[in-house]
Amino acid sequence: MRLIVMLCLLSSAVAAAGEQNAGQRVYLEHCAQCHEGGVAKAPHKMFLEMMAPDAIHASLTDGIMQVQAAMLDDEERVLVAEYLAKATLADYEAPALPPACSAGEAAFDFANPPPSLGWGKALDNNRYVDAETAGLDREAVRSLELKWAVAFPNALRARSQPGIGGGGLYVGSQDGTVYALNAKSGCLRWTFRASAEVRTAITVSPWQAGDDDAEPTLYFGDLLARAYAVDAVTGELKWTVKVDEHPNATITGSPVLAGDRVLVPISSLEVTSAADPAYACCTFRGAVMAIDAASGDVLWKQHTIETAPGKVGETAVGTDILAPSGAPIWNTPSVDIEASLVFVGTGENYSSPAEGNSDAIMAMDLETGRKQWVWQATAGDAWNVACMLEDARYNCPEEDGPDFDFGASTMLVGTKDGTMLIAGQKSGEAFGIDPETGELKWRNRLGRGGIQAGIHFGMAAMNGVVFVPISDFDDGQEHELPARPGMFALDAVSGEVLWHYAHEDLCGDREFCDPGISAPASVTDAAVFAGGMDGLLRAYDPATGEVLWQFDSSREFAALGGARGQGGSVGGSAGPVIHDGMVYQTSGYGIYFHMPGNVLLAFGPAGPKD
Repeated sequence: MRLIVMLCLLSSAVAAAGEQNAGQRVYLEHCAQCHEGGVAKAPHKMFLEMMAPDAIHASLTDGIMQVQAAMLDDEERVLVAEYLAKATLADYEAPALPPACSAGEAAFDFANPPPSLGWGKALDNNRYVDAETAGLDREAVRSLELKWAVAFPNALRARSQPGIGGGGLYVGSQDGTVYALNAKSGCLRWTFRASAEVRTAITVSPWQAGDDDAEPTLYFGDLLARAYAVDAVTGELKWTVKVDEHPNATITGSPVLAGDRVLVPISSLEVTSAADPAYACCTFRGAVMAIDAASGDVLWKQHTIETAPGKVGETAVGTDILAPSGAPIWNTPSVDIEASLVFVGTGENYSSPAEGNSDAIMAMDLETGRKQWVWQATAGDAWNVACMLEDARYNCPEEDGPDFDFGASTMLVGTKDGTMLIAGQKSGEAFGIDPETGELKWRNRLGRGGIQAGIHFGMAAMNGVVFVPISDFDDGQEHELPARPGMFALDAVSGEVLWHYAHEDLCGDREFCDPGISAPASVTDAAVFAGGMDGLLRAYDPATGEVLWQFDSSREFAALGGARGQGGSVGGSAGPVIHDGMVYQTSGYGIYFHMPGNVLLAFGPAGPKD
């Protein structure tokens, strides 16, 4: 995803322009040789710069990097943490947590198992919430009001989608903290600290209502490509697995619980490393890993590109060109348990020559991971960040884009004629595919497409109708078609447009505001919910597209516990969560030129007036 790299480039330019400070000198002397490509298992510096200073310091002092940092005194460890995090440890404030729950609110409710909300364990990715589970009719939707807000400390973005179960709401944050909240009041049950930012959805394992012997578990991934299983009752770690040893690997799509196994999609940011003319591009290959849900044992791993990269040439400055590479998986897999198939979408190749697994939809066998079929939407797409540089394009593949990832998850949509696999691409196109064979049934270009444009992070479906958010982010590029930000409804069988609600640009003079929809939508019988990059949360009539309710989240909030929170753009894979008369939405996407923010907002119907 092309704009992922822009802030990294800006950060590097600022650092190069200034004098070396003490922390930078320690980092260069003791850390850079491993964290800038020298050691395959070491996370790249770009990931370290996204961590909180206390997390970096803790890993150096008594954590995973304790042995490597043994030659440093505490002052030097502090300097490194502050240099990487670009924040002083002394000024880093402990989280202003929500108030602790009372004994009754903290009690885990085994009579309240997690609902199937259309992702994580529902497997079809339809993001449909039935009327009984949603607890909202049309009148209630129109009367929604803010009930409470939680502010994530020291965060510029809030992109983890909450999980529900046991009367709790579980959500990750930028500093790696996972919060277990009471779903109704927002009070705090417990916290768990991962090694880095948690931006995936939280998947909650199922159990039978009233089974007090059940062991409910949360599954999620972090920025450093670690997958976790955490006890949903206590917050204790059960297991963690590093799903890929590439230093640029990460997890963006949500882990899927399919029976006794957890399916983890694997993506990367190696496209940024290619900006360095001395970097041999590229070696990452996207993958899905299947992990035993109980033990954490790896069952299988299937790369999107089965051939390992090798030298295929040299750049104009003599750096090796390695291929094939790329085809990351940004999205949450969908699963057909009966057919034993896993469906994912891939991104572009990172180096030339482009090959047949990029910008593609593929089916894998659930038991073995073996590919069953591959359908490619856009051939010849190889791209990396070197293509954005005027004077150092040495690593830019000859194809030079267009970088049309499948960032959105595939959906298995039931229709009157059977099941259709629906996919949406950054090109602005939606596709209907036969899930058994991979045969294309229809395609429809809805958006303009481009950088962070088209269908970005997800869609929703109900009763054979597909609801498609369009981003069409203003990227400053020239395009043959005009932008079409807003919401579409399509017939899943034919791809025919049923209605379109075009978003008016209401940004005014707000910087980094845009009228499109990047994040996924969610749908109930009463409404389609979606949050926009302008901060507006909207509920649309599923039949007509009429806006039934909207709320501007791009403002300051008084959060639980006395903290102040800020909303902004809604982005990433964190769509609306609807359950038991409540709607939950994170707000803030302070990355890739969007409005920052750090809040989780909870809405419910207005009560009787005094």
